[in-house]
Amino acid sequence: MAENNYSVTNEFILVGFSDHPDLKTPLFLVFSAIYLVTMVGNLGLVALIYMEPRLHTPMYIFLGNLALMDSCCSCAITPKMLENFFSVDRRISLYECMVQFYFLCLAETTDCFLLAAMAYDRYVAICNPLQYHSMMSKKLCLQMTMGSYIAGNLHPMIEVGLLLRLTFCRSHVIKHFFCDVLPLYRISCTDPNINELILLVLAGSIQVFTISIVLVSYSCILFTIFTMKSKEGRGKALSTCASHFLSVSIFYGSLLFMYAQPHSANEGDKDMPVAIFYTLIIPLLNPFIYSLRNKEVINVMKKTMKRR
Repeated sequence: MAENNYSVTNEFILVGFSDHPDLKTPLFLVFSAIYLVTMVGNLGLVALIYMEPRLHTPMYIFLGNLALMDSCCSCAITPKMLENFFSVDRRISLYECMVQFYFLCLAETTDCFLLAAMAYDRYVAICNPLQYHSMMSKKLCLQMTMGSYIAGNLHPMIEVGLLLRLTFCRSHVIKHFFCDVLPLYRISCTDPNINELILLVLAGSIQVFTISIVLVSYSCILFTIFTMKSKEGRGKALSTCASHFLSVSIFYGSLLFMYAQPHSANEGDKDMPVAIFYTLIIPLLNPFIYSLRNKEVINVMKKTMKRR
């Protein structure tokens, strides 16, 4: 009955920040700067890890892939958002919308598994240092990285397939700056309950599984640190984990705040500030969180700059 009252649309309008026309130019400049710094920071970190043999260890391999996924997340969202600041119609096709969401979901899901792998790596390094090279072999590191990418691809494939079963006829206006599932559910004239259930099961399972690995790993790490007799050893162990723990806290905190809220709290553009944080700010912060707190990365960067 709903489809008879409305015309089905295959094109959307991303409202974005059009409610604030006076801030159009300042916001464009701010987000352009964020995008530029994000890409330089993350891709620079990937290049540094790739070129420096001393950084070819599990921790830095995971970190390089995390930086690559952060670049993917930023590329999926920011270019279209910047274009829409000065676009007249701000239109995006259904398939462009699906591609944008696919790469965003790919990046976020892969990040979850990479952060869990990094937590396990820190657990082995601190709790079983003498067995580190046997427990975190190159083969296991490769398997964990490939597993992260496989899971990262499977999740968005399922979600996009389910989104394509929906018809959009209530409205073609998305009150957001990118194509996310929650705004799309709101304008669907097909009942999205199945989509919401599968999203809850899949996303919930991924987050519970990866957060459990992080929590168990850090519980063991903290127990080991507190039983150390040397203050220097405790300080070194804590500094080794601090950057990863900070990144995990920010990442999971924003995701849970975004998707674990009831629908009444996620109406309109109220979720945009949190979305900005986890899609734009976190990819910006991660290379600095890991680089500035890591003496080995800083030393490699200094040596690389001296060579040039």
